[in-house]
Amino acid sequence: MAMASTPFISLNFPLRPSSSLLNPSNTCFAFPKYPPKRAKISTQPLACSSLDWPPEGYRKNVGICLINSSKKIFAASRLTVIEAWQMPQGGIDEGEDPKVAAIRELREETGICTAQVIAEVPHWVTYDFSPEVRERIKHMGYFLKGQVQKWYLFKFTGKDEEVNLRGDGTEKPEFGEWSWMTAEQIIDHAVDFKKSVYKEVLTVFTPYLQ
Repeated sequence: MAMASTPFISLNFPLRPSSSLLNPSNTCFAFPKYPPKRAKISTQPLACSSLDWPPEGYRKNVGICLINSSKKIFAASRLTVIEAWQMPQGGIDEGEDPKVAAIRELREETGICTAQVIAEVPHWVTYDFSPEVRERIKHMGYFLKGQVQKWYLFKFTGKDEEVNLRGDGTEKPEFGEWSWMTAEQIIDHAVDFKKSVYKEVLTVFTPYLQ
């Protein structure tokens, strides 16, 4: 499995301050008719209201499943957790649309801006941090139980040379290596507390991975 790497940089858990919305004129993403009809999945969305959303102790987040022309999935290894691989993800800024956040996070974490949004998981999914992660971020002043996520499927239409784990320069790098993986490999290489979310998300996206 081919890998690409960048120099090791020691980082803390990335919790981003609020910022303004992405300026559409600064992005090179192409959007097809969205969402396509075949993206509609018969599932029940997570109930929410202005009074209980997000759930107490959970941070709103987006997840990005990026596939290439061979229907392999982009994964990268975290600099802060040895041998932990994941799909890109990141926090949603105050007032930010989740789809805009996904576009921004993909660019910030991987340098990629040649991609199309082709589907989304129609409901929010939640996962809890491991006790070790909760303790680590508590020492940073963040008392979080986990994250509640909206997931999007992107199709990469560029070349691998576009991938830059230093991102777009606006945030500190989070990853050390990257690779294209199968859905099974993605789940196998994920930390335990993310495996169930990955299984759920990749099940929804299965029609696009075959």
